[in-house]
Amino acid sequence: MTSTASRPGDTGRGARAERFARPVLLAFLLAAAVDLTGLLAGAEAVHLVAKPLLMPLLAGYAALRGGPRLLVAALLFGWGGDVFLLADDDLAFLVGMGSFAAGHVCYLTLFGRDRARAPLATAAGYALVLAVFLVLIWPDLPADLRAPLTGYSLLLTAVAWRAGVLGPYAAAGGALFLISDALIATGIADWPQAPAPDFWVMLTYIAAQALLTLGVLTAGAARGTGRTGAYRERGTSI
Repeated sequence: MTSTASRPGDTGRGARAERFARPVLLAFLLAAAVDLTGLLAGAEAVHLVAKPLLMPLLAGYAALRGGPRLLVAALLFGWGGDVFLLADDDLAFLVGMGSFAAGHVCYLTLFGRDRARAPLATAAGYALVLAVFLVLIWPDLPADLRAPLTGYSLLLTAVAWRAGVLGPYAAAGGALFLISDALIATGIADWPQAPAPDFWVMLTYIAAQALLTLGVLTAGAARGTGRTGAYRERGTSI
């Protein structure tokens, strides 16, 4: 979408949106605290209510802060994955994984618009860790999930590597996303689990999405792009 000169009303609307951003962020943090507390307490009903609220609130915060549309889309695809993964069903799991994968494509596309080069050494490190993990877990995975999980893992690893171009917040978010999904995979493979495994999965996942969002918004602010998009270049905006 081609950018145009700012109109007087744009500044007022931007200021009003910024005022709403903080309450929405606080609501996200509250929902996260409630969800994690519910998991520790073994209150499944609390988790069923709180988990679907997380990504819409974070997406709302990102939108109110003027984040790029691809960021908002990635978070909403994450919400779709969250909802489907609440069901204890193989088909729902695959659909949820597909929704997350669509979100990762949004992230990868967004990160690809940054002209900075991600270090090849980091790529090699991620590739080595992924290869070792897949070799170890492969025999214990259900046969029908091996191919989808491998493809999904490759996509997520690419996102984690490329996130580093936006700075330490996004880099940490990408790494935590990998850890969260690795914990899910070890559960599917029936590997020994830490106490309250769902708590650790959600803790790393919530932190990952929050840090990725912070990384994108911080990178946009550092470029001085304002509300119209975190990645405006040569007169165009997302």
